[in-house]
Amino acid sequence: MHPLSVITDHLDSTLRIRELPDYPGAMNGLQLENRKREVTRVAAAVDATLPVVRKAVATRADLLLVHHGMFWNGAQPWTGPVFERLHHAMEHDLAIYSAHLPLDAHPTLGNNARIAQALGLTPTSGFLDYKGMFVGVACEAELALDDLLARFSAALGGNRVHVCAGGPQVTQRIGISSGGSGSEVAAAARAGVDTFITGEGPHWSYTLAEELGINVLYGGHYATETFGVKALAEHLEERFGLPWCFVDHPTGL
Repeated sequence: MHPLSVITDHLDSTLRIRELPDYPGAMNGLQLENRKREVTRVAAAVDATLPVVRKAVATRADLLLVHHGMFWNGAQPWTGPVFERLHHAMEHDLAIYSAHLPLDAHPTLGNNARIAQALGLTPTSGFLDYKGMFVGVACEAELALDDLLARFSAALGGNRVHVCAGGPQVTQRIGISSGGSGSEVAAAARAGVDTFITGEGPHWSYTLAEELGINVLYGGHYATETFGVKALAEHLEERFGLPWCFVDHPTGL
């Protein structure tokens, strides 16, 4: 058992929560504290939604770590599912901590660093600038595109990867940025990558990638953002001895 403040202070410091930029609705850090202000068990998940909160409560966790927090849409009335989500968490003394771009960007615990690791790649530089911060990683690797595709699919647990083979059949420079970064195809091309690994992108990202001559591997927004929260929960287990579990609630997108 550890004080909630000790855990959240450590997370804030490790992820540089107060220093790094993000979208206004992210509200990174502790979003909901629990009454006992202590942590005995951690649940990790991608989204802080009502179904996920219910599943986290069922695991008897008292801290839920998420990538997408509760306040993306700004101020809202506490009615309907918003009320149910908060009420269920508070009724069962579940604290909620969210880390969005600071987790994407972390050099060892981040989604992109862990995807690179799962692919057997070593990041050589940052990739995709957001307000002076690189959210992704770039890797120098000469790999057959089919080999990279097989590795990526395996890293995602066998999930189908959608491929735009607009670039070379043998890669030289691979850019990785999880989630919804597929809209950054033009920025990826400007960064000199020939193969862009991401979660999802709009329809036009595929056609633009073909025109720009780069490959894009779309692994799914949800699937590519399971890596960071798992790594963060595992880090807390190593640092504080806290048991953890992953609450899987895939969207298929």
